[in-house]
Amino acid sequence: MAEQKTVQKQQKTIVVDATNCIAGRMCSHVSKLLLQGNRVAIVNAEKAMLSGNNRYKTIELYKEHLEINSVTNPIHGPFHPRRPDTMLSKMVRGMVPKRKSSGIIAFKHLRVYIGVPEEMESTKMESFSDSKITKPEAYYISVGEIAKQIGWKGE
Repeated sequence: MAEQKTVQKQQKTIVVDATNCIAGRMCSHVSKLLLQGNRVAIVNAEKAMLSGNNRYKTIELYKEHLEINSVTNPIHGPFHPRRPDTMLSKMVRGMVPKRKSSGIIAFKHLRVYIGVPEEMESTKMESFSDSKITKPEAYYISVGEIAKQIGWKGE
């Protein structure tokens, strides 16, 4: 009987809209939902925002991060995400215990999408009030903008 309750709980998919949300705060809420056993889908990943003092400095930090590789053989990684959806999923992965079984299972229940897929257009989308941006958009930089600057050839 207890197994059936956990199975039913895992089937519930929460759709989170990342539009005008600060990426780190939103990802921390998503990681908590995942660890509680929910399935979470993040839509509009390219519209999530990153805060920082200077947008050019933020872009430069991401470009410097791309320089990090293995000394002996760079082909072996580390591999750096350049797509907005993989950037957000990597942020969430850093917030779950990725080497424990609970974290591995939780991370498998995450889906991140660029834009809104057709099957999720009619579903109710959730957003977290404390992760919404408070200043005008000019003070932030979107994940999609950074992705284009570091080599994403998307939409």
